[in-house]
Amino acid sequence: MKAVKNELIYFATALMFFTRIPVPFKVPYSSEIMNRSQKYFSWVGLLVGLINAAIFYLSFKLFNLEIAIVLMMISSVLLTGAFHEDGFTDVCDSFGGGYGKEKIMTIMKDSRVGAYGAIGIILLFALKFFSIQKLGSLDIMKTLAVIIFAHTSSRFISGTMIYTHQYVTDIDVSKSKPLANTALDGKSLFISFLAVLIAFSLLPDWRLLPAFILAYIGKVYLGWYFKKHIGGYTGDCLGTVQQVCEVLLYLGTIIVWKFI
Repeated sequence: MKAVKNELIYFATALMFFTRIPVPFKVPYSSEIMNRSQKYFSWVGLLVGLINAAIFYLSFKLFNLEIAIVLMMISSVLLTGAFHEDGFTDVCDSFGGGYGKEKIMTIMKDSRVGAYGAIGIILLFALKFFSIQKLGSLDIMKTLAVIIFAHTSSRFISGTMIYTHQYVTDIDVSKSKPLANTALDGKSLFISFLAVLIAFSLLPDWRLLPAFILAYIGKVYLGWYFKKHIGGYTGDCLGTVQQVCEVLLYLGTIIVWKFI
């Protein structure tokens, strides 16, 4: 019983960390709990994907494809508090306007949004909108499954950074966000991947696998880029990987649906 309670705490921690969904009980916090919650990052993505897909489908039935996409994107931002998008803009600003690890890390902790961040997030949202629009024009029902798969898989892939790269301590520790930065065992990794398998089962189309591989290649490149410039990753880097991989999954799906 205690084991089940602990797992519930780990999931609730991940849910509170990545979304604004209220948890109906008090959740204790510690670095160990935060680290152990990482196995449920992809499960939070699965839940977020399901909610977004439901809003997308309902909005499509009430209005049209384009309005449905915008409403879904708004709901996603509200649901997560723009958590990953905030990390993406910080990375755009810091790597675009900084040179050298110290300067990059300093800009990354600045709460203000600069030109690189503003331009980056506009282009990211535009690419996400037009990608989902293209998918929706091909098959609405399959697009719902792709949205769920993309949200789940992108969070799983982002989480693997913890296993493959070194966490870089923020210069100003007082401004650091709590972050799972210790890799767990293979069992925990499998639990995380299980959410991806569940999302895939909603549309068991092998053509999604090349899209998943493309997204992972994107993570490998970003990991190399971050390591080259700052020696590893930060929480903002993980948010960037999630956002980029989500879009790459949409783009990869368009490619395989078009040519295969």
